[in-house]
Amino acid sequence: MAGQGPGAAAPKASSMFLVIGASSLGTVFEWFDFFVFATLAPVISTKFFEVEGINSTTAFIFALLAFAAGFIVRPLGAFIFGHIGDRVGRKTTFLLTMIIMGLSTFAVGLLPDYKQIGMAAPSILIGLRLLQGLALGGEYGGAATYVAEHSPHNRRGLMTSWIQTTATFGLLLSLVLISVTRTNLGEDVFKDWGWRVPFLSSIVLLLVSVWIRMQLNESPVFQAMKDEGSLSKAPFSEAFLQWKNLKVVLLALFGLVAGQGVVWYAGQFYALFFLQNLLHVDANTAYFLIGAALVIATPFFLVFGWLSDMWGRKPIILAGLLLACVGYIPLFHALTDAVNPALGKAQATSPVTVVADPNACALQFDPVGKAKFLQSCDIAKSALAKGGISYGNVAAPVGTVASIHVGQTVVESYEGTKLTGDAAKAAAADFKKRLGAALKTAGYPEKADAKAIDTPKALTILTLLVILVTMVYAPMAAALVELFPARIRYSAMSAPYHFGNGWFGGLLPFIAFTIIATTGGIYDGLWYPIIISGITFVIGFFFYKEKKTDD
Repeated sequence: MAGQGPGAAAPKASSMFLVIGASSLGTVFEWFDFFVFATLAPVISTKFFEVEGINSTTAFIFALLAFAAGFIVRPLGAFIFGHIGDRVGRKTTFLLTMIIMGLSTFAVGLLPDYKQIGMAAPSILIGLRLLQGLALGGEYGGAATYVAEHSPHNRRGLMTSWIQTTATFGLLLSLVLISVTRTNLGEDVFKDWGWRVPFLSSIVLLLVSVWIRMQLNESPVFQAMKDEGSLSKAPFSEAFLQWKNLKVVLLALFGLVAGQGVVWYAGQFYALFFLQNLLHVDANTAYFLIGAALVIATPFFLVFGWLSDMWGRKPIILAGLLLACVGYIPLFHALTDAVNPALGKAQATSPVTVVADPNACALQFDPVGKAKFLQSCDIAKSALAKGGISYGNVAAPVGTVASIHVGQTVVESYEGTKLTGDAAKAAAADFKKRLGAALKTAGYPEKADAKAIDTPKALTILTLLVILVTMVYAPMAAALVELFPARIRYSAMSAPYHFGNGWFGGLLPFIAFTIIATTGGIYDGLWYPIIISGITFVIGFFFYKEKKTDD
C-alpha cells in the first residue's frame, strides 16, 4: 500500500507536534547551511575563484558551479541515504545527514582562501560542497517520509507542508544572519573575513538540531515493517531496476518535480540574484525585499497544503506551473520598473546593441582557466555583462572591430590580443571610460536609486513569485509519498525529488546567467524555468493520477 503501511496507528496530537517540529527545525538548519553559500556566491567567487588567468565573469560562474556541485550530487545522496533509510531507519538516517551537513558548513568558515593556500582552497571548497549535497540528498526524503508516516491519511498535505516551509525559512534565516553580520561589521570587513561568520555560526544550530531530533522515536510504519520482517532487502534494486516502480519514479521527476524545482529557484534565489546583479539593488535592500516577501508568503505553504487535502495535489501543482509559465516575464519586467525605473527607462529609450563579427564572439566561460577573452567582441560583451546591461546583437562583416551602440552613441571596442602590459591597461581604461560616459549620458544608472524604489510594488511582485513557489511546492511531499509503497518509499521518492530540484532547479542560476551572458537579454534567462515548467505541466496533466485519498 502507498499510504500508512502495515501496523501503523495515528499518533497523538502532542506526538505529532514533536514530529513536525523536530523534523522541520532540522531541515530548516540544513537549508540554512545550503543557502548561506548561495547568498555569498559573489564574495566566495573573489576569495576562491578569482585566480590568475581567470576573469571575474568566469570566476562568478565558477562560484555558481561550486554551488551547483552540491545539487549535482544530491541524487547520489538520495540513493545512498535512501537505501540506509529503507534498511536501517528514518530517524538514524536523517540524524547522520544533519551531522554531515553541519560539519561541512562549519569547515567552510575555517577554510583558507586562494591567496593563502593556492589551488587547494577551491578544491577543498568544492569537496565540502559535495558533502553538503550528499547530506541534503538524504535529508529531505527522510523528513518528508517521517512526517507523512505519522500523519492521518486525510491530512498528509497539511502535515507535510510544514516540511515544505523549511527551505524558505532556511533561506530567510541565512539572509537575516548575513545582513546583520554585514551591517555590524561593515562592507570592507565583511568581504575580508566577516563572510565566515554565518558559516561558523552554524555549529550552534547543529548542536541544537541534533539534540531535538534525538528526542524522536522511529517512524511507526518503519517500525511495524521491521517487526513483521517485511523490510525490503534491496530497496535500490526494487525501486529503480523494476519497471513497475521505475516508471513511477520517472513520472514523479518529469511530471511533478522538475517544474517545481525551477519555480522554487526562480521565485526565491534567482529573484535575489536578479535584484542584486542585474538591477543593481544594494545587498541589504535586496535582502529586505526578499525576506519580507518570504515572511508574507510562507503561510501559503500551509494554505495550499490544506487545500491539497480537499482538492487534490494535482490541480494545485499544475495551476502553479501554468501561472509561472505565463507570468514570469511580465512579473520580472514589472520588478525592473519598481526597483530601478531609471534602468527600465534607459532600456526603452536608448537600447544597447553590440555590432560584431559573430565568429569573433566566444562563450565567456573557461572551465580550465586558460582563455583570455581579448577579442573586441568579448571585451564589449564582458563589460556589458558585468554591468548588468541588456543588449541586442547585430552581425558585422568578418574582421570588423566590435562596437557598442548606446542609443545614437557608438563606442568602439578594441582588439586586445596583441596588447600587453601598460598598453593593455591603457586601452582597457580608455574603453571603460568611454563606455561609462555613453551609458551615463543615456541614463543608465550604476546603481539602483534607493529613493526611487517603489517598495510596495516590488514587495507585491516578489510576494507573488513566492506564492507561486508555495503552490507547486506545498503539496509536493504528500504527492511523492503517496506514489510509492512504504518498503521503498525513502529511496524511491528521494531520487526524483533531488534530480528535479538538484539538477533542474539547482542549475538554474548557472544556466540562466550563461544564457544572459550569451544573448545579452537580462530577461532571457527566464526562458529556462518557463520551458521546464511547461514540459512538466503537460506530462503531469496527462499522466499523473491523483492519490490523495489512498490510505
